[in-house]
Amino acid sequence: MKITGVNHLALVCRDMAETVRFYTQILQMPLVKTVALPDGGQHFFFDCGGGSCLAFFWWPDVPPAAPGVASVKAFPAEAKTAVGSMNHVAFSVDEADLDACLQRLQAAGVPVFPMVVNHDDSEMGVARKLHPGVFVRSVYFTDPNGIMMELAAFTRAFGPDDVRHEPAHAVVSA
Repeated sequence: MKITGVNHLALVCRDMAETVRFYTQILQMPLVKTVALPDGGQHFFFDCGGGSCLAFFWWPDVPPAAPGVASVKAFPAEAKTAVGSMNHVAFSVDEADLDACLQRLQAAGVPVFPMVVNHDDSEMGVARKLHPGVFVRSVYFTDPNGIMMELAAFTRAFGPDDVRHEPAHAVVSA
């Protein structure tokens, strides 16, 4: 088996028309495929570059959102989600475009973390200023469905020194 990339990630939306407007007009992702499902639902695909798509299901009788369980409740203070949930989707962008992306989202009234976040290996995991230890810079926002999104730009290639933590084990309670 040879995985060559992500084909698509399928999420669930509360309103397909609202979702189409957001992804085509604000994020400028072309709508490339629509499917009418036999149960009355819909399944739409947006081109997110590199041969990958972001897809959405919609059903008229879908269960409501569950922030803090199935999605991030409030970033960054309450960012944990349940096992098996999807925490967020990160799209690659050029680092030089991050500030313009942030401004575009803010101008469109999108709920957005108000600054570009510099991720590094410090104790807090973030830095106020860009420095050689920053490995990715990000803009965080939520879509109309409350799904947390990230526009991310790696600032350097990863090497062997970037893998230095042992994986943790879950604590099993009796």
